[in-house]
Amino acid sequence: MSDWEKPNQDGEDANQASHVKPTLFSRLTKGLSKTRSQLATGVGNLLLGEREIDEAVLEDLETALLLTDVGVDTTTVVMAELAKGVRRQVLNNTRALHAALAQLLEERLQPLSKTLEISAQKPHVIFFVGVNGVGKTTTIGKLAKQLQQEGKSVMLAAGDTFRAAAVEQLQVWGERNGVPVVAQKQGSDSASVAFDAMQSAQAKAVDVLLVDTAGRLQDKVQLMDELKKVHRVIKRLDESAPHDVVLVIDGGVGQNALSQVRLFNEALPLSGLAITKLDGSAKAGVLFAIASLPQVDVPVYFVGIGEGIDDLRPFVPADFVSALLEKGEE
Repeated sequence: MSDWEKPNQDGEDANQASHVKPTLFSRLTKGLSKTRSQLATGVGNLLLGEREIDEAVLEDLETALLLTDVGVDTTTVVMAELAKGVRRQVLNNTRALHAALAQLLEERLQPLSKTLEISAQKPHVIFFVGVNGVGKTTTIGKLAKQLQQEGKSVMLAAGDTFRAAAVEQLQVWGERNGVPVVAQKQGSDSASVAFDAMQSAQAKAVDVLLVDTAGRLQDKVQLMDELKKVHRVIKRLDESAPHDVVLVIDGGVGQNALSQVRLFNEALPLSGLAITKLDGSAKAGVLFAIASLPQVDVPVYFVGIGEGIDDLRPFVPADFVSALLEKGEE
């Protein structure tokens, strides 16, 4: 018997938990409005009330899941489970179908749930990788603020020396947070920047070193070779570094996110993801596709839900699905 076939004894606790951070929930709900509207349009009255389930409802739901980039694999598994429940008459109306859908989607996302843990190693080195325009530099600035609030000392390395104004942008974040930034002029060797930053962080016993990297060179091979070079240089100073490699992905790129995960994971084994720009036109269903990637086990550390310095949040599958299906109050 599936969990959604059993009586829910935790409903009251779940409802209470959904109201712990109403502002955060409402902002996440707003950010996922594009994906949610596609689901609602495809399902028709599924989210609006109680009606009998027929083939048309199931077909509309399947189409809606595919249109929101949930992915063929996840859609196939979810729809098979729902159809089974309908045949057994466990799911006999759309309200029950909605509840089962929410639980199945949350289960698919659970493997992505993991918290970024800072080790006692000083410095704990985190590489940030990703293509241009995804929000790497902004994500670094927001995380630096959070780490400071946790009482950790932080240093930034402006390793994206190829993109115009990338160094200056990181320096602005450093000034805003009162965090030192190791930088060289545009066009400098990014590996050299990382090496200098690592030496400085070691000498000053800094808790965390956040390293920005280039997002685009002339071609993918050159980009990946550059990342591998930075990786080798850092290891000369600390064989265990980097301790984390975080791929930053724009939440609006859809299925293209899958190729980015594969490509960067081949160059440098990824430890986690940060999904940004969920406050815009994100087709956030791609998270389900990422969870279904074969032979790639990469959790989502963070989601970005706005431009503010406090808008980088840990990824919580239950909150994400609740906002996606609008189970709570905005």
